[in-house]
Amino acid sequence: MKPLDPRLLRYASAVRGFLAAGAALGAVQTFFTVAFAFLVSRAVVVVVDREPQRLPGYLVALAVTILCRSLLGWALEALAARTAVKVKSQLRSRVVEKVVSRGHAWLATRNSARLATLIGPGLDALDEYFAKYLPQLILTALATPLLVVVLFTQDVLSGVIVVVTLPLIPVFMILIGWTTRSAQARQWERLARLASSFLDAVNGLSTLKVFGRERRQIRRIGALTDDYRSSTMKVLQVSFLSGFALEMAASLSVALVAVAIGVRLVSGSLELPVGLFLLLLTPEAYLPLRQVGANYHAAADGIAAADDVFEVLADEAEGADTSVSRSSTVPAPAAARNRPAHDVLQLRDLSVSFGDDHVFGPVDLDFETGVLTAVAGRSGVGKSSLLGAVLGTVEAGGTLRWRSDSAAPSHDETAWSGQVPGLLSGTIASNVALGDDIDLDQVVDALTTAGGRDLDPGIELGAGGSGLSGGQAQRVALARALYRLARRPVRLLLVDEPTSALDLVTEQELVEGLRRIAARGVAVVVVTHRPGVLAGTDRVYRLEPTAAIETRQAVTA
Repeated sequence: MKPLDPRLLRYASAVRGFLAAGAALGAVQTFFTVAFAFLVSRAVVVVVDREPQRLPGYLVALAVTILCRSLLGWALEALAARTAVKVKSQLRSRVVEKVVSRGHAWLATRNSARLATLIGPGLDALDEYFAKYLPQLILTALATPLLVVVLFTQDVLSGVIVVVTLPLIPVFMILIGWTTRSAQARQWERLARLASSFLDAVNGLSTLKVFGRERRQIRRIGALTDDYRSSTMKVLQVSFLSGFALEMAASLSVALVAVAIGVRLVSGSLELPVGLFLLLLTPEAYLPLRQVGANYHAAADGIAAADDVFEVLADEAEGADTSVSRSSTVPAPAAARNRPAHDVLQLRDLSVSFGDDHVFGPVDLDFETGVLTAVAGRSGVGKSSLLGAVLGTVEAGGTLRWRSDSAAPSHDETAWSGQVPGLLSGTIASNVALGDDIDLDQVVDALTTAGGRDLDPGIELGAGGSGLSGGQAQRVALARALYRLARRPVRLLLVDEPTSALDLVTEQELVEGLRRIAARGVAVVVVTHRPGVLAGTDRVYRLEPTAAIETRQAVTA
């Protein structure tokens, strides 16, 4: 990322206001910096000339100047902190919207742990970028040229020395920046690898325990942690060395000006007020540039994370021409209730491809309200991708709309239960309601219909829904979709492999419950390979890579 990447202005509008306000504050702060040097030099001259009657006026003006400088510095820091919060919020919102809009197909090509690290601690590192680096960058671009102009107006020789020596600091910054950038990139890569390894270990913990391989994974994560610690110390080492080099370059440059002023003061070719003023103002000309170099290392994590964010956001328009045609109007709940009792969700020329890999299609399907429809087919043919295309989480070609009004199903009238339960810590009732108001009667009804009448809604679950068997977790996940159906005007229920972990008796109870739901005027679509489920449905579509074969009677998978 450049010192001020134009993409930051495009994706985070709060930066524009910060730059304008920061420039204004920087200009005023530069004025008070010049005033401070002038007043101090005049106060010292008054003392040397033994004119005490003039000293109180300078001291009062100096106190006001110091107070104003302090207030301006505080205002710039507060503005930077507030802007950092806004920018992080805007970038996080854009990334989350990106992930949601691109769906599971896009997410499958990304490292989810790296993405989570990027959105979390990665963007948090922008605090240092805005709090320390960017304010100094503004002052460097604004204050340094103004101070150099003031130096030239007072003494041409001092101005020339400053102009000649100032470029030494950017040269050191560039040389050090190359080393820092590579070290920082390695550190960020190691952090992402550590997060990925930890996530993999957590996801596969039960499997590791069964095969007795958990100790090996502990050693691997420990090695990655040590690697990250070592890379962090190397970055800190570069940071300290670069700070020392920049301070040395600035100090030597100021010393050249001081020596020239001292010689001329002794020879009498330069007046004392001007000499003191130059001595006080010269370090201020170097200070912003020195601070930019020193604070670059503190902001490097945020810069690296922002680069990754911009890469994620860069392909927003990609794939737009292959998406399913959907209505842009989302019907209100009341409008959904007023729709005809019988309707058909028509899928025409529907096809799904992941990159160059064709999954299935184009196919034509009809999902009728009041009908329990099953989608069968061999493993990997795209049954779950079909549901994802209907939900809008998988990119697909073709059209998808209700026959009555040619509108795509809205999120408000769709309920869904996937293969992964996705349960959270909390009670079963809170998992079933999932943020909605908890109505215990409706929770119990949903659990009963899902074949979970033996589950107590008050049972507390651990992280990830721990405390339930696989079949029980599936029933709670399905009950969540049924609870939504009871609370909202849902006309489309999509269920993916709801009985894969259920016994035959519970499976039949579930099929009967789905048939009762369909009878209420809901289009129920079930992806399954279980013969018992297929036998209980009204219509079966067997999905093939290039076709969808319809059979009115249940078939054996």
